[in-house]
Amino acid sequence: MALSRDMSMEQAVEMVETLLDGPESRFPLSFNSDLPRIRELFHTATRSQWDPQKDIDWDKLDPDAYTQEQRDAARLYWSRRAWSEYGAISESPALQVRFGVEKRPSDMQLFFTIRSQEEARHAEVCHAMAERLGGYVEKPVEELFQGSVSTHGVRRAALSADIPLEGIIAALVCTAEEIAFDVFKHLDRVTRDPVAKQIVRFIMRDESRHCAFGWYFLEAICDTLDNEQKKMIEDSVVTMMEKVELNGYHSAWLAPPNPASNAEVEADRITYEAGLGATVEEAEKPVFIATVQRIRDQMRPLGINLPPFSHPKLGTI
Repeated sequence: MALSRDMSMEQAVEMVETLLDGPESRFPLSFNSDLPRIRELFHTATRSQWDPQKDIDWDKLDPDAYTQEQRDAARLYWSRRAWSEYGAISESPALQVRFGVEKRPSDMQLFFTIRSQEEARHAEVCHAMAERLGGYVEKPVEELFQGSVSTHGVRRAALSADIPLEGIIAALVCTAEEIAFDVFKHLDRVTRDPVAKQIVRFIMRDESRHCAFGWYFLEAICDTLDNEQKKMIEDSVVTMMEKVELNGYHSAWLAPPNPASNAEVEADRITYEAGLGATVEEAEKPVFIATVQRIRDQMRPLGINLPPFSHPKLGTI
């Protein structure tokens, strides 16, 4: 079953049994490197680990250099970053289960052990930044905004036998994480605070490997897929774009306009103007459009053809 464009990932998963309902069968185990580029990503990641407490120059952060309004806005922004990174902590173990049940190459399983650690570090460092700016915010100030940032349903979809793994990887990694990576590249250019910039660069370095994993996987597997399977991948990507990304998951200005999202957008603007790590619609819009176009261009040679996407603030991409 592909993800329907008229349902969320979570709604789709509620219709099927999970992989955990079947018998466990893990043998024979193989540690052969069937995807050597992904195995190398694993080795690179093990050499590139960093400690949010020790490797960030926290002494260079001077909260008193900013107004109370700027600190309050920035701590909300970094708290929102922590929320999205925290959600990724549960995705990796769920996908690990999927890799094991389907006996996918060990390269994939090894890499995702490191991905879990990296997502945990991202959540920790964003939380620490919010704390130093005045205190971590545990949830959106306005409950209405929770629908945009709560979850994209990957954890549950990963355990559904009827949702193809290829579609999940294409939607999560080659789409959502690709968008996130380009946002971090943009943030590196517009962020002035030295500590905020250092955090952005550490996260961006990890995200580059996450994105590479997805493309290496798709390139290795797509020649073995038929047209129907590729159509299921397309539907999964479309669902991620329309229900998640264009709903404001990574960028508050894309969320449906209401008092809740407007408050988040204003906090981003204040944080951006202070140089503390956020961005704004007029600066990020061309980045987002270019990323979506590049994703489409990269998928086309693999036989995955994405339709145009529309949004009131973007037009048709």
